[in-house]
Amino acid sequence: MKFENVIIIRDKTRLEQLIERFNSKAQAKFYIESSGRDFAFFESEHHTFYESLSKIKTSITDGLKYKVINRSFLPTYMFTAKDIVLVIGQDGLVANTAKYVNGLPIIGINPDPKRYDGILLKHAPNDLKNLLKKMLKGTYDSKQVTMAKATLNDGQELLAFNDFYIGADSHVSSRYSIEYKGIKEQQSSSGIIVSTGAGSTGWLSSIFNMTNNISEYFHNESRCSNKLEWNANQLVFVVREPFLSKQSQTNIGYGIITENTTLKIESNMPTKGIIFSDGIESDFLNFNSGSVVDIGLADEKANLVV
Repeated sequence: MKFENVIIIRDKTRLEQLIERFNSKAQAKFYIESSGRDFAFFESEHHTFYESLSKIKTSITDGLKYKVINRSFLPTYMFTAKDIVLVIGQDGLVANTAKYVNGLPIIGINPDPKRYDGILLKHAPNDLKNLLKKMLKGTYDSKQVTMAKATLNDGQELLAFNDFYIGADSHVSSRYSIEYKGIKEQQSSSGIIVSTGAGSTGWLSSIFNMTNNISEYFHNESRCSNKLEWNANQLVFVVREPFLSKQSQTNIGYGIITENTTLKIESNMPTKGIIFSDGIESDFLNFNSGSVVDIGLADEKANLVV
């Protein structure tokens, strides 16, 4: 299938979000400067983003058409096999986009290397013209990234590029039953994190950092490692802060999910139970009493152009 379109995915800049919040740039500036912060930071970031976006648009030639869509339209936009997906923004936008494009090639463009780490944003705006030529010739390289899938007993599904959070939507105990490798128990915790290889350097790594710090305090020289390859057909789950009581156990705290081993969780939360992916709390499934979720490997793979 020949590519015909470049779909540019972007998010609002922080300046645009401030203007939206305070109704005008002048009011946003007054608020920021009144709190002792430098408004020029937001203006500079905004300007740099639009400079990069302009370079991208002028690089799209060779008969290709382009369309710019905002992140908020991702869940409803209808992508086709003729589309090249281009993400310009921060790393999290690549993760959020990958869940909706059905394996289409994704080009990550870092608009501001001085501010953004760019772990998933492997290209600069000036790279795009040559990269698109390679894609039209079919000579480009891509990297397959394993994703996770949550499937509820009512048929609803959600994908994760980095990780899932399963638990309560506020700082209260998450109550549920968990089943792994034939063992089932009741738990009360701060929720469960399920991480992909791509996400293992994010939220999961902070959990391992905490574990290692505690181990070092008690003179335990063994250290936990969260290293997982992006294309590995494995996921890692960790129970956060499990609480031991007469009604809750802590035997299942960590495990590996594979093609043959899934994780099953049944909610015991009357209200406010949720499952969200990749840190996007607005991208969630309700997970209240009566809901059962199976967490496993997704059939879909993210396809990052390298």
